[in-house]
Amino acid sequence: MPKSINDLIVEYFENHPNEDVEHAPVVDWVEEQYLKLYNKKPRDTWRGIRKLHQDGFLIKVKKGIYKYDPNQVEKKELEDFTEKQKKQILERDDYKCVVCGKGLKDGIELHVDHIKSKDYGGEAIIENGQILCAQHNFIKKNLKQTETGKKMFIRLYELAKKENNQELIKFCMEVLEVYEKNNINGHIEWKK
Repeated sequence: MPKSINDLIVEYFENHPNEDVEHAPVVDWVEEQYLKLYNKKPRDTWRGIRKLHQDGFLIKVKKGIYKYDPNQVEKKELEDFTEKQKKQILERDDYKCVVCGKGLKDGIELHVDHIKSKDYGGEAIIENGQILCAQHNFIKKNLKQTETGKKMFIRLYELAKKENNQELIKFCMEVLEVYEKNNINGHIEWKK
C-alpha cells in the first residue's frame, strides 16, 4: 500500500512518542523515505506536521517543536465557513481586504479568513470572519491577531524610519509601546 507524506510523518512521531521534536529531523527523515519510495522529494512536509497539530494528533510545544503523546490524541473538528457565510462576509466587507482595501475590482485574490484562527478555537461564525487579500492572509499565517498586528506595526515603523516620516514613526512607537506596556506578544522583538 502506498504511503503518503502524512503517513510518513505519523510513522516518525509514533516511533518517537512523548519527545519534543523539531521540524528539521522530521522533514529530513520524511524526505529521505519519500525519495526512496517514489524517487522524488515530497512537497511541504512542514504543512503536514502543522495539519496533524490542527487535527489534534500532535501537541505544539512551541514554535517549530511538536510532540506526539498517544494518550493525548484528540480529533478536532475544525470548522470552515459555509459558502453562504463566505458570501455574507464578502458582502459585509465590500469585497475588499480589511487591511489594504484592495479587492476584486483591483484584480486581487481574496480569502475569507478566520479572525481568531481555527487552531486557537476560532469558530466559523460571521463575526469571526474577515476578508484578506492573498498577500495579507499569507502574512497573517497562523498567528494570533495581536501577533499579526504587532508584526505589521513593526514593518510600518521600519518603513517610516527609512522614509524619515516623523509623524508615522511617532504613531507606530505609541502603538508598539502599548504592546510592551501590556506585555502582549513579547516574543516578537521590536528594535527601537
